[in-house]
Amino acid sequence: MTDSTSPELAGKVAVVTGSSSGIGQATAIQLAAAGADIVVHAGHNLQRAEDTAREVRELGHEALVVVADFSDEIQLMDMAERAWDWRKGVDIWINNAGGEILLGKAAKASFEQKLQWLWQIDVLASIRLARLIGQRMRQRGSGAIVNIGWDQVEMGMAGETGELFATTKGAIAGFTRSLAKSLAPQVRVNCVAPGWIKTAWGQSASDAWQERAERESVLARWGTPEDVANVIRFLVSPQSKFITGQVVAVNGGRA
Repeated sequence: MTDSTSPELAGKVAVVTGSSSGIGQATAIQLAAAGADIVVHAGHNLQRAEDTAREVRELGHEALVVVADFSDEIQLMDMAERAWDWRKGVDIWINNAGGEILLGKAAKASFEQKLQWLWQIDVLASIRLARLIGQRMRQRGSGAIVNIGWDQVEMGMAGETGELFATTKGAIAGFTRSLAKSLAPQVRVNCVAPGWIKTAWGQSASDAWQERAERESVLARWGTPEDVANVIRFLVSPQSKFITGQVVAVNGGRA
């Protein structure tokens, strides 16, 4: 038990998938600032995952680095077991890992290839991990899970990218609401739905996209990974103990 002056997540173990960069990295650091030890995951980039782990340790908390390709079910399940066994349990699980289809070679792939990639990483991996870990949390008597969605799922967005993300992130939103009911009352499950967030793609986006992102936000700016991480921190903290089954948009308000 912690005293009233302790950080809200003191003594907790949190897993953040896809935490080598962007929203995942910001979340891992934010949860460590709140007192948690962190399992840092990367799909391939060990060095960037180690960078995140170093920042966690600089905040005075422990970090375990796991590299696992979530398109490989064996690696996925091995990662889950390593994360759970590290501290003989997990209190917080953040399903942040996602397929990158906007940058690099993937940007030139076909619609079907992109859909398959997103379905494997964003949907199937998140579902498998949340169900496995969620049942274990329920047996232990407590836990919090946060999935990552998209703020335009309900309204849609024209174009290939909109079709891809609305399909995959729409599945995550529906899954979140149902899993919250399956695991209640012991485990809370919520979904954070980011809007225009300046991750790697946003930093290199054209002037037209820069203008659109600012125009479509009531607050007239891009969001930052830290903006999303702050909401995730709240959703896994005791302050949100009466919130579950929700999809929370983090988008500066839709203009």
